[in-house]
Amino acid sequence: MSRILLKALLGFLMRVLFRPRVEGVQNIPESGAVILAGNHLTFIDSLFLSLVVDRPVYFIGKDEYVTGRGVKGRLMAWFFTTSGMIPVDRDGANGGVAALMTGKRVLEEGKVFGIYPEGTRSPDGRLYRGRTGVARLALMTGAPVVPCATIGTDRVQPGGAGMPRITQVTVRFGEPLDFSRYEGMDRDRYVLRAVTDEVMSHVMRLSGQEYVDVYATKAKAA
Repeated sequence: MSRILLKALLGFLMRVLFRPRVEGVQNIPESGAVILAGNHLTFIDSLFLSLVVDRPVYFIGKDEYVTGRGVKGRLMAWFFTTSGMIPVDRDGANGGVAALMTGKRVLEEGKVFGIYPEGTRSPDGRLYRGRTGVARLALMTGAPVVPCATIGTDRVQPGGAGMPRITQVTVRFGEPLDFSRYEGMDRDRYVLRAVTDEVMSHVMRLSGQEYVDVYATKAKAA
């Protein structure tokens, strides 16, 4: 089954079951490289983003999603890769670099790349400090950043597990952010932090979440 057919079928089910409200999707450029930077509440955020955006959206995902065995493993691998997930070993010593270079390649091909700057799902529904990978990608490629927010996915699938609940989801997109003024400064940590914080500020306004200036991974560990 092609990606187009899968999107059509899932899109139909999504509209019937979850009645998604989409705001600002016209802010996504119709062509060329673009970074979608959003909040991350649960596992299905990527699915909703992919289904409401006309252009194909590519995400980084754990390679374990496509390495399962048996019928279930093959079905999962087919579903995730058809949905736009690019498997990367993010747990290895060079996982962060591999993810960054994969995103760079996608953008250099003029595609849409989705990223969650928090780096992991929020442990409590609040918005956590962004990691600077989104800034590095924007400065290395010159791609605009469209901030976005999924609202209500934590109610659809609390904790990212179990059967989905039927409730309305909202997906919001902000205006593109241009960081060309920082061209050539993708290794300046102060610039990277400033760009990342600006992106997260827009995500916060779109999502309405409380912001916590701590990395989500540290919050989970605590």
